[in-house]
Amino acid sequence: MPDAVATPPALSGDAFFWLPRHRSSVSSARLLLRDFLIGVPGGLELLPGGLLVLSELVTNAVVHARVSKGRRIAIRFESVCDHVRMEVHDASSERPVIRRSTSVDHVSGRGLCLVEALSVEWGCQARPEGIGKIVWALVGPESGAR
Repeated sequence: MPDAVATPPALSGDAFFWLPRHRSSVSSARLLLRDFLIGVPGGLELLPGGLLVLSELVTNAVVHARVSKGRRIAIRFESVCDHVRMEVHDASSERPVIRRSTSVDHVSGRGLCLVEALSVEWGCQARPEGIGKIVWALVGPESGAR
């Protein structure tokens, strides 16, 4: 996992990491989530849906966030009852938009549809620090089975 920087957790059952804004961070984020969920009771049930949802959220932050060069993204995981809340922080204030394509020829733009389908709920909010946004999703044990 190159360039992943851990920040001490603010809460028990939560983890926070900074990653470079690069396509390789998608696989790094997936490994970090896998490691996090292994230590959470019932976490293995959350892996299928969680990995797919996180991949889409990190991909959006890397590909679509219009920010100056060198900006990093952050990911945060929190165990909430039998669910995992995943957050992706980036420095862009542009909110994500679901594109509902009816054409099978479109090869991209369906990521948020997957996030919506596989999450119990998801959303976007401004970062408390005032720069950028947090896109989050809550995934439960039933999320990977849909």
